[in-house]
Amino acid sequence: MTQPIAPAPSTPLSGPQKGLHKLGLLRPIDLALHLPLRYEDETRIVKLRDVRDGELAQIEGVVTSCEVRVRGQRQLLVTIDDGSETCLLRFFSFYPSQQKALAVGQRIRARGEIKGGFGGLQMMHPSFKAASGPLPSALTPVYPTVAALPQAYLRRAVLGGLERADLAETIAADSLPAGQAALSWNLRQALTFLHLPTPDMALATLQDPNHPAWQRLKFEELLAQQLSQLQAKRERARLRSPQLPVRRHAPDTALPLHEQLLAALPFRLTAAQRRVSEEIMRDLARSVPMHRLLQGDVGSGKTVVAALAAAICMDAGHQCALMAPTEILAEQHFRKLIAWLEPLGVKTAWLTGGQKAKERRETLALIASGEAMLVVGTHAVIQDKVVFKNLALAIIDEQHRFGVAQRLALRGKLTDVEMEPHLLMMTATPIPRTLAMSYYADLDVSTIDELPPGRTPIVTKVVGEARRDEVIARISAQLAQGRQVYWVCPLIEESEALDLRNATETHAQLSEALQGAGAAALQIGLLHSRMPVAEKKAVMALFTSGAMGVLVSTTVIEVGVDVPNATLMVIEHAERFGLSQLHQLRGRVGRGASASACVLLYSTGEAPRLGETARERLKAMVETSDGFEIARRDLEIRGPGEFLGARQSGAALLRFADLVADGVLLEQARRLAPPMLDQHPELAAQHIARWLGGKAQYLKA
Repeated sequence: MTQPIAPAPSTPLSGPQKGLHKLGLLRPIDLALHLPLRYEDETRIVKLRDVRDGELAQIEGVVTSCEVRVRGQRQLLVTIDDGSETCLLRFFSFYPSQQKALAVGQRIRARGEIKGGFGGLQMMHPSFKAASGPLPSALTPVYPTVAALPQAYLRRAVLGGLERADLAETIAADSLPAGQAALSWNLRQALTFLHLPTPDMALATLQDPNHPAWQRLKFEELLAQQLSQLQAKRERARLRSPQLPVRRHAPDTALPLHEQLLAALPFRLTAAQRRVSEEIMRDLARSVPMHRLLQGDVGSGKTVVAALAAAICMDAGHQCALMAPTEILAEQHFRKLIAWLEPLGVKTAWLTGGQKAKERRETLALIASGEAMLVVGTHAVIQDKVVFKNLALAIIDEQHRFGVAQRLALRGKLTDVEMEPHLLMMTATPIPRTLAMSYYADLDVSTIDELPPGRTPIVTKVVGEARRDEVIARISAQLAQGRQVYWVCPLIEESEALDLRNATETHAQLSEALQGAGAAALQIGLLHSRMPVAEKKAVMALFTSGAMGVLVSTTVIEVGVDVPNATLMVIEHAERFGLSQLHQLRGRVGRGASASACVLLYSTGEAPRLGETARERLKAMVETSDGFEIARRDLEIRGPGEFLGARQSGAALLRFADLVADGVLLEQARRLAPPMLDQHPELAAQHIARWLGGKAQYLKA
């Protein structure tokens, strides 16, 4: 089953072999599981006298003329006669070899859409081949491919892989859940049905997701994923981490650090924050590595929960690292943590890629000596030169923005190679239940399902571009009340492909319009990812302090920016953003006691441009502000990619199963995975290898 189908990449490869490697088709089973995109019916020849205008048909005849003409555009015109009628084949793109294959006197089969007209029947750019040998006995599959990998070569390779693949049963009958209906067909039957459909097979049957062939494939795929996740969880349970028990207060001793932090906070924890903190405390006290995902809606207070976990870690004499995907978000965390922890005597280090050499050397020395108990930064935290004295807890914010290798590198920072740090991952994109059951099945999930008191509801409005002046007037009114405003744009520079206003142009337009409206005294700032770090910091400092009234920005402010006085968010070209991203951006306002609003500005142009998917996204934003409901709808609209992000880097998402439609199969796979791994470990290993190959590691990080 693991025998490669093509030479190892270190040896010279032909064009088609390179294509197979690019598609990841290295083993016979990989080829057998490479399913068709669609099917073509080459089993029948239709006479030209019987075809109808617009029909997709295969015809056979003799070439009676073949010439290249230049009438505005060079084209190859070929006439074939099938004995009942003639048809003109027209090619605007062609090679000399094709012209030779279509020479006068050649008998060919051509397949394409027939068009009638004053000049007779014709086909535009049909597929064709020499009319030799019998007609196929099955529909012809058309496979996903890449450049330099022709369909004919790929088709032969796939059928060869199907013949050689080890399709022996890997699912033990005695471990099947009661009433398992997904296995009425075996794997070989299912793959043969889809690769070699008979001519009488209706296309609707081949595409029916409830057909036993598809049910078999989807169940097997989900089972492989469940087995891999469960195996990863069990393997992790055998590893060891430093135990970080909560220190209890004794007479004549200082309060434990986490209790000092709770006493110093200017607010009380919500019930949800207390509950998830206790879950994390129990994990930290164990010698098994914590592998927990902390999820909560925008503004639910995840940072203070992370701070309490860090306090417990540091109180036990160990270091803690917090890593965020952007410098803006990392700095927001750093400022909050300094304000909370430094008055309690905690030395905190700041580490990013943009630091000057001297500052960086000093920071690295503090980390290596253990003097810096808490280290906050970006990807720079996991660089090779960063050496911790005794790291015990790694916290990763917005975990879906990091790649697998980056998370593994942070977990590998313990000096004792037999130990690994506890891992707490945080996300403001709540994980829908079906996703938690599948791609995050190896994680323990803690959920903050309530917002702190004092958060004001955000009114969301969908507004067409034609009402842009009204939106600017609304901004002017907010500024007159002493409030601040975000205006988010999707691009930095003009793009000829997309009719989008860029942040620079919008900044200039708003500056002119608002100065004319009497807001000249307030600054209007510009922030985007290509600005120098120092310039970004200066802009954010002005906006945070209140000296800047309007911040025109790209999505760099999506997470982490906390300005309670900002009460209006305008998102330009909102139809271009994903639902989760829109919700994250909206969460930048409504952080104070004042009424807040989010305006979703969409393009109209001469005719409405909103597609059905964009319309559904904007509708969801108006109808709910519940991040969990937003996540559920986003999964329905977009699929799992946005939630998974780089967790799946290097591994394909589910190819066949649909987490929304196949919930029953997912439940069955979850029930089968534990007994299969316990009672039939060899079959389980074979099943994982068949479906995931070397990609299983990406589900373990």
